[in-house]
Amino acid sequence: MRTAPRAVKGKEEGTPPLKLNRMAGGDLEVSVGPGWEGADPLPCLETVLAGIRESSGPGTLIFRFGDADTRDPRLVPFLLDIIRAGRERRLGTDLESLPESVRKLLRIALAVEPHEPPRKASSNPIAGIGRQAFRAICESRGFLEFMGELVYTFGRFLTGKARFRKRDFWSILQACGVDALPIVSLIAVMVGVILGFVGAVQLQKFGATIYMIDLVGLAMAREMGAVMTGVILSGRTGAAFAAHLGTMNVNQEIDALRTLGISAMEFLVLPRTIALVLMMPLLTLYANFLGWFGAFIVAIPMNISPAEFWIQLAEAVSLTNIALGIIKSFFFGIIVAASGCYYGLRSGRSSAAVGQAATRAVVAGITWIIIFDAVFAFTFEIIGV
Repeated sequence: MRTAPRAVKGKEEGTPPLKLNRMAGGDLEVSVGPGWEGADPLPCLETVLAGIRESSGPGTLIFRFGDADTRDPRLVPFLLDIIRAGRERRLGTDLESLPESVRKLLRIALAVEPHEPPRKASSNPIAGIGRQAFRAICESRGFLEFMGELVYTFGRFLTGKARFRKRDFWSILQACGVDALPIVSLIAVMVGVILGFVGAVQLQKFGATIYMIDLVGLAMAREMGAVMTGVILSGRTGAAFAAHLGTMNVNQEIDALRTLGISAMEFLVLPRTIALVLMMPLLTLYANFLGWFGAFIVAIPMNISPAEFWIQLAEAVSLTNIALGIIKSFFFGIIVAASGCYYGLRSGRSSAAVGQAATRAVVAGITWIIIFDAVFAFTFEIIGV
């Protein structure tokens, strides 16, 4: 049984009436009368919402239109606010009495959550630390998922199921290897010269200049060769990977590959990872020899003969020391390739996002190289190699 209807009118006289009727069972009936089109202002919405908020218990929100015109473009947003207010009070919605065109628009609008303005970040430093920690956890989880997918893709490669273009692989191999020789050569020689000069100056005070060769030889073989090459390739090749894949993401080329059923991990990430894993040990060995050559340049003014230098170097540096640096370089190659590809595939759709992806790839690559190098150094010390 219906109670007396509550008539709701606009702020100005002459606006179309809007009635909210309370029905038996907790149902609410919103009745819109004729003369809707061109009304300014619209019927007072706040009064209707206040009546809905006063409702208690389950019920249904029912609309009655009568002869109202539905051509006013403000009608659907107006009804949408009423429906959402009813949902907050756990009221169901009966749209059957509405015109078909209005029902379709409302269903489309209700399928999307209402947009909420972003909350202002709290200035509390503890809250800021918490947000940063949460971002780090989410980023670590995403990177671990990426690494798991990369391992699975490498397994498919070993079984001959992975698909990528061999022409692209050879091009990437050249970019990672031969094209990187000039910068690796320059940095390796300069590092060898610097280490040799600093070591020689200090050891000369004790009359032990000859041990400068041991210092540079072991430092290059065990640490500096692999780390220096990894850092160089992280800034050069890792950033290039991130920028290339990020640009493909902006141009929707990666979306096109997925549409064609081609895995981006197989077609884009796998050849880059294999190329770096193959070239990093070779570049590390190359950097070792050039670093030793830089120390040889310093040894000449220190009255150390070439024969004496190379004999002392051979006695100080064993194949085990060289092998330890090569082992590190394999992992550093995976880190550089994974960092570049991970941030490239997940970059935004703008030119600024591509630059940010390249920056993050370099920072992440260098950071993880240093972390892994420390872990390796600690592990090798424990096992006594």
